[in-house]
Amino acid sequence: MKNLTNARWIGPCLAAVGLAMVIFGISRGEMNVVFTKAINICMECIGIG
Repeated sequence: MKNLTNARWIGPCLAAVGLAMVIFGISRGEMNVVFTKAINICMECIGIG
């Protein structure tokens, strides 16, 4: 049996699943939440927040 990690299709399949998850998250409006949290973390790191 061929090793699963050596299969040529595993990379493109994982990329497609990742892209589908990103699109699903954007459609649910999670992008704004993620950006807000990222900005807050950056502000804490530089000492403004």
